[in-house]
Amino acid sequence: MSDLVTLTIDGTAVSVPPGTLVVDAAKKIGNDIPVFCYHPKLEPVGMCRMCLVEIGLPVRDRATGELVLNADGTPQVNFSRNLQTGCTVVVSEGMVVRTATQPVTEARESVIEFLLSSHPLDCPICDKGGECPLQNLTMAHGNGTSQMDYSLKLKMDKHVPLGEIIYLDRERCIQCARCIRFQEELVDDPVIRFHNRGRSLEIVTMSDPGFDSYWSGNTTDICPVGALTTSDFRFGARPWELIPVASISVHSPAGANLTFSTRREAKSGGRSVIKRVMPRQNESVNEVWIHDRDRFGHQFADAPDRLTKPLVRRGGELVQTSWDEALERVASNLNGVGHKAAGLSGDRMSNEDLFLFQKLLRQGVKTPHIDLGNRTMAGGDVTAQVGIASDSNLGELGQGDAIIVAASDLHEEEPIWWLRVKQAAQRGAMLVILNARPTRLDKFATHAIYYQPGQAVATIRQLVNATKIAVETAEPTPIKAAADAIIQANNLVAFYGAEGLTLAETEALARLLANLLLVKTEAATDASPAHAGRKNNGLIAVWPHNNTQGAWDMGVHPAYGPGYKPLDTPGKDAAAIYAGVQSGDINTLYVAGTDPVGDGLMADRGQLDFLVVQELFLTETAKLADVVLPAQSWAEREGTFTSGERRVQRYYPAISPVGESREDWRIFAQIGEKMGLGKPAFAASLVFRDIATAVPYYQGMDYRTLARVTAQWPIIGREDLYYGGTSYDNKSGLGQQWAAAAESGVVELFEVPDVPSPQTGAVRLIRAAALYTPGTLINHSSVLAARMARPTLWVNEADAAQLQVADGYAVTVAVNGRDIPATVHVNGHALQGTAVLRGVPYMPGVLDFEISVISQP
Repeated sequence: MSDLVTLTIDGTAVSVPPGTLVVDAAKKIGNDIPVFCYHPKLEPVGMCRMCLVEIGLPVRDRATGELVLNADGTPQVNFSRNLQTGCTVVVSEGMVVRTATQPVTEARESVIEFLLSSHPLDCPICDKGGECPLQNLTMAHGNGTSQMDYSLKLKMDKHVPLGEIIYLDRERCIQCARCIRFQEELVDDPVIRFHNRGRSLEIVTMSDPGFDSYWSGNTTDICPVGALTTSDFRFGARPWELIPVASISVHSPAGANLTFSTRREAKSGGRSVIKRVMPRQNESVNEVWIHDRDRFGHQFADAPDRLTKPLVRRGGELVQTSWDEALERVASNLNGVGHKAAGLSGDRMSNEDLFLFQKLLRQGVKTPHIDLGNRTMAGGDVTAQVGIASDSNLGELGQGDAIIVAASDLHEEEPIWWLRVKQAAQRGAMLVILNARPTRLDKFATHAIYYQPGQAVATIRQLVNATKIAVETAEPTPIKAAADAIIQANNLVAFYGAEGLTLAETEALARLLANLLLVKTEAATDASPAHAGRKNNGLIAVWPHNNTQGAWDMGVHPAYGPGYKPLDTPGKDAAAIYAGVQSGDINTLYVAGTDPVGDGLMADRGQLDFLVVQELFLTETAKLADVVLPAQSWAEREGTFTSGERRVQRYYPAISPVGESREDWRIFAQIGEKMGLGKPAFAASLVFRDIATAVPYYQGMDYRTLARVTAQWPIIGREDLYYGGTSYDNKSGLGQQWAAAAESGVVELFEVPDVPSPQTGAVRLIRAAALYTPGTLINHSSVLAARMARPTLWVNEADAAQLQVADGYAVTVAVNGRDIPATVHVNGHALQGTAVLRGVPYMPGVLDFEISVISQP
């Protein structure tokens, strides 16, 4: 307690850490000081004056510094003549705060009256009505009468598009600057600003396209009035009509916590529909923010082209049929096929789905040939041993810690991690970036090391070796400088991705970084053990999708069963399965939640006798199938995902199923029943119980433990929406992070195979991720349609002349057997000798390419 500061607020003593603001100290004892401009995640500015309070400090003797006491022994307190803003004043020992005196009450009434002097009285039609801080604070602190001369009211534009996603009502804006500060301070996207002065002050966009940010939707959550609204929810529903349902991101590996706001609608036939997606607080994952792909990328769940009934092929055509016939046909065609069959799944499916998928293939069909349909990264077995330790929180990293980001553009691949790594660097953590090109994270890096495409493994190997060399004996190089920073770090977290890498290179990269975490360097002391296994230390894979880690855990891999148990007879990987389809070694294929034909991985049916596809949509692969089984989206059912930090989290059903679609796990179980695997479970929770038995890392987990919550700070989503915005409090579960092997025992160093460097031309091409890369799910988002990444070729100015192109050229890039129309950008995003292709599906490694010019600007 000696490290705390004790003060008194309205007669109640409270002890808080040094540096706490008065408004936050009051919040901790349930004393809600009203605010408009203040937000606990932003720097205080004291603009709105709504938080004015009386503050007194204890009187001290100038000569001795001792407290001057009253006759009764209590300290004398000297109150300031003027009211002070509770959001900018830091607490001090013995401070006395009064929040309910007459001067304070009159000040609040005056602020409310001033704000309402030009505010429209359109609460009945305002989207914020029912969850509006201004509305609530007017009822609590408003005077009830006004001196306003109505003829002086400003009339301003009420439907101003800051872009096609966010709309501004200029009459409603109270100029708190929360949105502007969020974009500038928090997410480093200063794309909106104030323009003009005085009563003419207004928000304008400074980017083209307008409000060009992956985080724009969050400004509507923290706006204390109805000035900012999203295009998908504007005039869509009233907040009190909405039912909140907890969910998890289906797009990204960080596992952002979401809340669906649902409502039954007549135009949807009485079905519940998702009206909006909001953040759900989880301070260890996404805090209170979500990026726009998670916010607006849900529309595929209610898309009109969803599969609604099973389909079977008759006379060369796919026709609707009953579930009984479809399941019977699948079971009869899978029975007895054995090793001639194979299974491919996606990594967006739930743990329950993936567990029963591998069980059906291995125990029912009796084939070892199981893999992800598009495995782009290796290393799940490595993260299981040296992954970031349980109970870790990236929000705790700061001064004295180090973070490595290798072969990954976090801003495009997982913006949540980008934000949290950026914030850690701003708190003082040493950030080491290793990549073949600059990224948005580089400006916050302590060390940015660039390598030629194909040299990632060699560069990381040099870094690992440099940490073993005594500081004073090494030649000063950028790699050695980064190694010295890593050697001195209290905590070390390493992210790795797959940008410009082959599958084998990602395996080598994961193992090298794991060894870096495992090795006790020469500079370390006995009191400084290896990093692996300690809280806030470990490896994080930047997986391509939301449940890639879960797919590893569940055993969707040719070499491992559930819980990373090595198989006696490893099966074929995806590449070998595709080759087997063409050669006839594989004659039966089960495809669930992935589209190898649409992804360009499988040309056609090849020599298949039977193809079954389980999907949401009639994909290119489904069009070739003998049986198509309609699956439910994650919004229609419950289940679990495992994030890249190995946090198992639960999501809940929000809308009723589309047509006759069924849960993926139920379909697998019903087919398994017909193949002798026993009676299927009737609930996802029972499947998860079997997972907890089969996967040692999941022991002790169940749906009840995943639903547990603990107190979080700051307090968000309660009745006082003016404090933290309209993000939702977490009442549905914070998830559980399973312990890596290094936490309970010694993990041996990993063998790192040699990976040959590619032999390519003077300019080497790599594919780079884009958050809005077109795909089956995101293509259904009408909100994001205009922001979808178009194929773009980034080249360095020096290379442009050699390639005979210039900025703005329309070209065709011939790569991997495809001709891709793209636009050339000479913009400094590519280093000399490196060309970058973005806005296209994943392509591994360094790519051979040719360019032909279509037109010039």
